Amino acid sequence: MHIQKIVNALPPLKSTTVIIAQHMARGFIPSFIKRLKEHSINPIDKAHDGDTLQIGHVYVCIGYTEVVKREGAYRVVQSPSPDTTYNPDINLMFKSIVPFVDDFNLLSVILTGIGEDGVEGCRLLGERKVRCLTETAESAVVDGMPLRAREVVPNIEALSLDKIVEVIRGFCR
Repeated sequence: MHIQKIVNALPPLKSTTVIIAQHMARGFIPSFIKRLKEHSINPIDKAHDGDTLQIGHVYVCIGYTEVVKREGAYRVVQSPSPDTTYNPDINLMFKSIVPFVDDFNLLSVILTGIGEDGVEGCRLLGERKVRCLTETAESAVVDGMPLRAREVVPNIEALSLDKIVEVIRGFCR
């Protein structure tokens, strides 16, 4: 599993927050988080409405999850969403971060998947000079989202999963 490989490879997150938006039914999120925690040295939790994002944590999104700035802190805001193919909505998550690109050093990654969720948000982040990565056709189990990202997002870097892991590890130091 791609995300598990990435999470297992993360160094201690001393100055980084990781947000994961993985398409899956709500009922599978707790077991997904439990599996990720088995080999992670960093705390991993489901993002809850109202949470203040903490450095050193990994958050897993569910439904319509956005990041907002309130009272000087970056917080998770969630709204009800249908349990659809695009749950959580990656475009919504990426787009919510666009206003804060000057506040952080950001890295956007689109991994294997069906459809094109996340591509528009990634394009907007890329336009604001955020480094954007996606998988190569050879690396992706399903090349729908990565293919669409390679077609739409200018300057996106198409890398193998192993190279993506390497870049993320370097980014998190």
